[in-house]
Amino acid sequence: MKALVALTAAMLLAGCGLQPMYAGGGNAAVAQGLAAVEVSAIQGRAGWLVRNALVDELGVSGAKGVAPKYRLDVRLDDKLESFALLSDDTVGRERRTLRARYQLVEVGSGEVVLDQTAGSDAGIDVVSSDYATIAAEQTALENMSKDIATRIVTNIALRLRGETAQ
Repeated sequence: MKALVALTAAMLLAGCGLQPMYAGGGNAAVAQGLAAVEVSAIQGRAGWLVRNALVDELGVSGAKGVAPKYRLDVRLDDKLESFALLSDDTVGRERRTLRARYQLVEVGSGEVVLDQTAGSDAGIDVVSSDYATIAAEQTALENMSKDIATRIVTNIALRLRGETAQ
């Protein structure tokens, strides 16, 4: 009975049209394309965090000898807003928003292959300890940087997969 269920599930999955993006592992066209993306410098602390996360996600650091085919330009908008005033006129909550506009540029021609935005936000409780609040703000920025990098790399991979399917 279990074998019949597994066979049926496999047949249904095969018919859905899903294709693995990274079929072939590191030698796959998408993985090779991602390894050929050079990430430009991004201003500020948030930029440093996003750039490092992008380099990690793209696998650029492990791709020695791969000539960059694309350049990734990213501009960030990092905002920290206070709201939720308490009865004693102190701030009870903050919202940190990180937005990125990014362009994937083909190095040889200078053509913009992909022009999109990605964003993430987080709510932060403001507590009586300044240290705890600052630590929460920094942790939120680190988490949002990783989230944005993942979103950017996913969109680039989808774009590169589209190019290899043609």
